[in-house]
Amino acid sequence: MTGQDVKTRLARIAVIVVNYGTADLAIKAVESVLSRAHGGREVQVHLVDNASPGDDAERLRDTCATRGWADRVTLWLEQENHGFGRGNNVVLRALAAEATPPDAVFLLNPDARLENEAIDLLAKTLEGDPQAAAAGACLHRPDGSRATGAFRFPGPVNEIARMINIGQLNRLVRKHLVPMSPYQDAGPVDWVSGASVLFRFRALQDVDFFDPGFFLYFEEVDLMRRLKVEGWRVLYEPDACVLHEEGAATGQYVKRAERQRSPAYLYHSWQHYFSRAYGRPGALLIAVMILPAAMLNILHRGLRGQTPTQPLRFIRDHCRYVIRPLLLGARDE
Repeated sequence: MTGQDVKTRLARIAVIVVNYGTADLAIKAVESVLSRAHGGREVQVHLVDNASPGDDAERLRDTCATRGWADRVTLWLEQENHGFGRGNNVVLRALAAEATPPDAVFLLNPDARLENEAIDLLAKTLEGDPQAAAAGACLHRPDGSRATGAFRFPGPVNEIARMINIGQLNRLVRKHLVPMSPYQDAGPVDWVSGASVLFRFRALQDVDFFDPGFFLYFEEVDLMRRLKVEGWRVLYEPDACVLHEEGAATGQYVKRAERQRSPAYLYHSWQHYFSRAYGRPGALLIAVMILPAAMLNILHRGLRGQTPTQPLRFIRDHCRYVIRPLLLGARDE
């Protein structure tokens, strides 16, 4: 890949919104796109319903019909819940088969919506750097505060520190922690949130889109890691603003009074990502090192009369869904 090979003007942009059980939010996300000018760029929206329970598909179909969206919104009613990456791949592979694919693709979570001309700002960011494959927006919570939108790649230091979760240790290794500052300056980063990110379509084709081995979580991290391996850059653009109701689409980050057990697919995604990034032996080593770190968290929090910060049944599930499959060379379903 060279800068000379990359088209400068991103005139045609496809927007993909993948919905699962959040029809009201998905409709607002689409509305936020249709209400913007995008710097005069041609923008086509693809709304995917991932076999949602209830009447989401019917409601999305009715909304597209009654609001006259037929010429600007393509509705994809899937019969299977593909997860995030594979749900996007349904559209991405169809776009790749077109005679003239779009210049760029903007991924927008159903629980997110544009607060300004974010797509135009992100497109200008990519146009200014021919070797940039992706540009991510600044995320705002409903209360107006900033959420983290730029990140470092996960690694052994971060994983151990995250599991121990002691303030002094986190400060000591802060340059290795995955989340960067919510007030991160514009420029190159390892990866950006998949809730609102613009990709060059050519770059996505270079890495064959999302890895279908992920169901949910780590898929955008892996995608951007593979882009960087191919020589592309990932940029963060804080002037592009997107409202994100974090966790509304997955329920994983909603504050609850009690500890919750993480779903098996989160452990599978961890195992798959670290296997791809570090090889199976490296992933196994990191996974084993996490266990004493988790036990230290339990001890430290227990001595202070506090609840462990790790998910409910973490050690048992980590052994079952991460360590055992890595030892056996196959996933434990």
